[in-house]
Amino acid sequence: MLLRTWNVFHGNAHPPEREGFLAEMVRLATADRPDVVCLQELPVWSLSRLERWSGVRAVGAVAARPSVGPLPWPAEAGRIVTDVNHGLFRSAFTGQGIAMLVSAPSEVLEQRVLVLNGRDFRKRETSRLGLGLVTRLAWGKERRVTQVARIRRGSSTFVIANLHATGYPDRRLASAEVFRAATFVDAFAERREPVVLAGDFNLTLRNSSVLRRLVTPEWGFEGAGTGIDHILVRGLSGGATTRWPEERRRVGGRVLSDHAPAERSVE
Repeated sequence: MLLRTWNVFHGNAHPPEREGFLAEMVRLATADRPDVVCLQELPVWSLSRLERWSGVRAVGAVAARPSVGPLPWPAEAGRIVTDVNHGLFRSAFTGQGIAMLVSAPSEVLEQRVLVLNGRDFRKRETSRLGLGLVTRLAWGKERRVTQVARIRRGSSTFVIANLHATGYPDRRLASAEVFRAATFVDAFAERREPVVLAGDFNLTLRNSSVLRRLVTPEWGFEGAGTGIDHILVRGLSGGATTRWPEERRRVGGRVLSDHAPAERSVE
C-alpha cells in the first residue's frame, strides 16, 4: 500500500509565480494511483474539484474559511481574486483546507474532523505552557484541523489522520496539536486496527519531544522522517519515508510547491 502526503502550497510554484498550478499538482500526485494521498494547504474552492482532477475519491475538510479580513465571503470569489496574481495574493482570500484522495479499490467508510487549536484547547494549553500574549494571539490566528477517516481495503480496515499543524517559531504549539491529533486518532481506531498519522507536522524529531514520544513503545508509531512532513504508522510494516527529488515535481521547467511530496510503502 502506497501512502503519500504533500503540502501543495495553495497551488503555487516555488518560487511563486502569477499563475497557479494546483490541478497539475493533484494530477501529478495521483498519476501512479497511490492508495491514499494526504494534501495540505488547499484553497477551499478546490475541494469540490479534486475528484475531477484526480479521478479518485476525494474527502476534504475546511480549516480556515475564505474571508476578506474578518468578513467571510464565497470561496469562488477568493479564487477569482487570487487568479489575478497567485504569487502576490497566495492564500489571503481563499481560506484553507485539507483532503485525502483515496484510490479504488480502497473505500472511505467514515470521516471525522477535529479542530486542533480550538479556543478551549488553546486556553488550557496556554496555562499549562505559560505562553505569552504574542504567542497566544498568533496561535488563534488561523484555525487548524485534522481529518480522520476509516478506510476499507479488501477485507480489512485501517484509520488514517491527515493534519497540518501550526507553523510558529515556538514549536510547543505544533507539538500540542500533533499530540491532540494522535490522541484523537488513537481513540477513533478500533482495538488492533492499523493507524496512520500523516501530514505537515511543522516539527522534526530534533525539535519536538512529542514527536519523539510518539515513536516510543508507549504509543507504538514508527517512521518519522528527517523533515517536517511525516507518515507515522502503527500496526503496519514497511520501508522508510522518502521524499521526491526536485526533478520529480518539476513540470514545465518550474518546481511545484515549496514542499516535496513524502511517501512510504507499507503492508
